Amino acid sequence: MPKVLVSYYDRAKQVVSGFTLAQRTIAIIGVALLAMGAVALGAWLTRPQMSPLFTGLSAADASAVVEQLKSAGVSYELSEGGATILVPDDQVYAQRLAAAAAGLPGDTSEGYTLLDEMGVTASEFQQSVTYKRAIEGELARTIGAMKDVSTASVQLAIPEESVFVSEKQNPTASVFVKTRNGATLDEDQVQAIVHLTSAAVSGMTPQDVAVTDQNGRVLSAIGAGITGDASKQATEHEAKVAAAVTQMLETIVGPGNATVTVSTDVTNSTSERLEEVYSAPDGELSPTEQTTTETYTGGGAPGAGVLGPDNIAVPNGGDGEGTYEYEETIRSNAVNKATEKTVTPAGEVTRQTVSVALNRGEVTGVTAEQIEALVTTAAGIDTERGDTVAVEFVEFSQSPAQRAEEVLAQAEAEREALLQQELLRSIIIGGSILLAAIILVAALVVRRRMKRRMLHTEDGPIEYLATMTESEEQKLKAIKGWKDPLEVTAPPPTKTLPTAVLDIEDEEPEPDQVLVERRRREIDEIAKSDPDAIAAALANLMDEAMV
Repeated sequence: MPKVLVSYYDRAKQVVSGFTLAQRTIAIIGVALLAMGAVALGAWLTRPQMSPLFTGLSAADASAVVEQLKSAGVSYELSEGGATILVPDDQVYAQRLAAAAAGLPGDTSEGYTLLDEMGVTASEFQQSVTYKRAIEGELARTIGAMKDVSTASVQLAIPEESVFVSEKQNPTASVFVKTRNGATLDEDQVQAIVHLTSAAVSGMTPQDVAVTDQNGRVLSAIGAGITGDASKQATEHEAKVAAAVTQMLETIVGPGNATVTVSTDVTNSTSERLEEVYSAPDGELSPTEQTTTETYTGGGAPGAGVLGPDNIAVPNGGDGEGTYEYEETIRSNAVNKATEKTVTPAGEVTRQTVSVALNRGEVTGVTAEQIEALVTTAAGIDTERGDTVAVEFVEFSQSPAQRAEEVLAQAEAEREALLQQELLRSIIIGGSILLAAIILVAALVVRRRMKRRMLHTEDGPIEYLATMTESEEQKLKAIKGWKDPLEVTAPPPTKTLPTAVLDIEDEEPEPDQVLVERRRREIDEIAKSDPDAIAAALANLMDEAMV
């Protein structure tokens, strides 16, 4: 091993050996934290950036893709319950091409490809069923490509056309969707599914589509729209009207001085009404009139007559002469015909009441009649259907507000205390790490500045560390007037003397006898010139040795 490395190793060993138990503990903790940080940083820097290879895979497709990645030796990660496969960025396109060449992921949706498999001997029933399955598969695949939708299933109920049925029934559809990670579809997404399904089947309306998610919640019901719940519609309507009226009143009477309550009655069932009205046309329109006239005059043979009742010939007086006239008039009058079909879905508002309470002690300058007129217009009150508005001035209780303020203040205090605890914990951890680093650096600096010295006493030589450098000792000797003792040349050794590292910064070690003699002379000279300083130095050394 090179001498430089050996020198640094010995120096570090000497520095560590001089640490106390607390210093060693802090140093070990600091080194462990630095090592952990270096390992974590290295792992983060060497970790490849992952990107989705495929998303929304079935269990069978995911297993096949994973087997292909294993055989290719490509690292991967699974997310979203195994439905999404992540690979390194530089492998995304190559693995997609490889998966496509292997026919992965497999297309399990039954779309219009079913029509390609039908033979020429398929019956009419098989053709209609296969066509319906093809439409269901295409709709399911299209809906499954929407955001937050993992899988979808569509079932169509298309009635058979017949000339013997007087009333035609509309086709209906039921759609089941499974969302990713428990997501909830919003109203716009449900509306898109409903319209997409209804537009794909002839004769189907958006009211004929039912949508259900994996949690069993009805997102759209047949004949009830996308909400499917009349009570929910009533609640939303009440909240909307109350918010609008409250905003208006707070602008007039001030925040917190008005309370608005809205109650709405809605229908829970759908109704359908067909009405035909016939009326006279407006203005003078000429009717259609057709007249037919027949006239007959002739002289028949004697004894002949005309047919009488019961087809019996009646004599004509014997003269044989007769006259026949016939006139027919057909008149068609113009009539207007109006046909009206009204379908009332569930959730129609049948009655609405609004109650307004104003703080008597705070609200001034307005009357109950003025507030009632404003609320009637803002809430859309219809008196013909029984809507009412009630406005009263009352004294507001302040206890709930005070209690709410106390709760808010307590919650704010708890939040501040929690933030302070987190901040204090972070400061303690950071301070501990910083203190350990400072202590370690300071110890290294101090140990670097300290020199090994040898003191010869009656009990023998004592080796100690001195914080004073050679240059500082020379300056001190110059100030005190001390002089260096004469150097004593050692006799040439008959054999190689062992060397000792007396000063870790000296390049060439000195023989022990020469060093000992020189130090002894220096100590004797210092003792003669300043015995008090020698006594104080010995006392300090003894104190350090006792510690």
